[in-house]
Amino acid sequence: MVDFIVNELRHKRILILGFGREGKSSLKFITEKLMDAETGIADQQAIDLSSIKLHHNQKLHLHTGPDYLKAIPDYDLVLKSPGISLRGVPTGKARISSQTDLFLAYFAHQVIGISGTKGKSTTSTLIHHILSAAGFDSILTGNIGIPCFDIMHRITDESLVVFELSANQLENVRHSPHIAVLLNIFEEHLDHFGTYEAYRQAKYNLMRYCQPGDTMICHRDVWPSDALCKANRLLFPTEPAIVTVPPLSLPGQHNSLNIEAALLAVALAGVPLDEARRHVRSFKGLPHRIELVGTFGGVTFYNDSIATIPEAAIAAIRTIEKVDFLILGGFDRGIAYQSLIDFLSANPVQHILFTGEAGKRISEGLHLAGTNSAMHYFDSMSEAMKIVDKLAKDGNTCLLSPAAASYDQYKNFEQRGDLFKQLALNFRNP
Repeated sequence: MVDFIVNELRHKRILILGFGREGKSSLKFITEKLMDAETGIADQQAIDLSSIKLHHNQKLHLHTGPDYLKAIPDYDLVLKSPGISLRGVPTGKARISSQTDLFLAYFAHQVIGISGTKGKSTTSTLIHHILSAAGFDSILTGNIGIPCFDIMHRITDESLVVFELSANQLENVRHSPHIAVLLNIFEEHLDHFGTYEAYRQAKYNLMRYCQPGDTMICHRDVWPSDALCKANRLLFPTEPAIVTVPPLSLPGQHNSLNIEAALLAVALAGVPLDEARRHVRSFKGLPHRIELVGTFGGVTFYNDSIATIPEAAIAAIRTIEKVDFLILGGFDRGIAYQSLIDFLSANPVQHILFTGEAGKRISEGLHLAGTNSAMHYFDSMSEAMKIVDKLAKDGNTCLLSPAAASYDQYKNFEQRGDLFKQLALNFRNP
């Protein structure tokens, strides 16, 4: 199958658009398989090639700086990294593709693809865990942080590829997985897509190109129409529910839904339901997802830094039930916060700490709603912890569940969560 992808790229002027993890993976693949290909790399930032082994005859063009997107029309094929938006950008006759698009074109029959605004990493990792524990050759890739070109050499005819797919990865695909899982769709990534409808349609690409014989596992609230998808459909929650009480490593009703989707997927792959349930119990939850950090200085801390939308923060509060300090806010992507404002008005938290432009907008909404919560503002995570230190009593609980992206202060949500955990571990430690 790798040869098919090589042939797809051969005799084309190829532009690698974005030089992060996936862009470097694409260059490595081209360098190893198409050493004579004329290749360009475009990125807003300076491009460091020191870790890449290039052939002496390789034709490589670099396009950097604020006008890096202007290089697109000069190429035949563009391998776009997921984080780059081309809204309103002239692309000429260049074909916009990606690792994901090329991979699915030739490996879709072996792929279990998982998407959703929230829960896709947990569900993807859980499916991989169950399949591996059941003796299948399962390979995890995608938005989880593993470029799909990096795992192609491991794929055999017996392999099952568990592919976590973000909306950004699905934006330009023309192929769908053999087994596709759509967990949910909430308003998110409006800075990239411009509108919620554009974001939603990107998610539906997960099923739009399914073929007869494929299966689509979809939350019944977001199933679009039978006309959009030719695949067999399995809707969840099922009746009766196949998940009653989630394990302690995956608390909350939202995780019950994630587990149910995973069980339906692995059953299609051939894992008996009772065996799959046993393997769920041995699964350890991922970091930054209602993660119990521990109790320090009499205060219990939970890290839910992955919560970048209101629905995720609401789910975390419902799961923990007793939250005394709630840390909200960050980078404002323009999503609606009324659902969170309504929830916190009806279920007040004693102290709410706000940061960033998103925090300002949420706090203004709560002020207009006449909240009973004490509201505090902070600029840094260490400042937030000082507020908690000053006001918290033994037995209190502090939850980081920001309902906003992290990019105003941090590289990503992991960095935000790691800092929170570090400060919690040293809370009231003389």
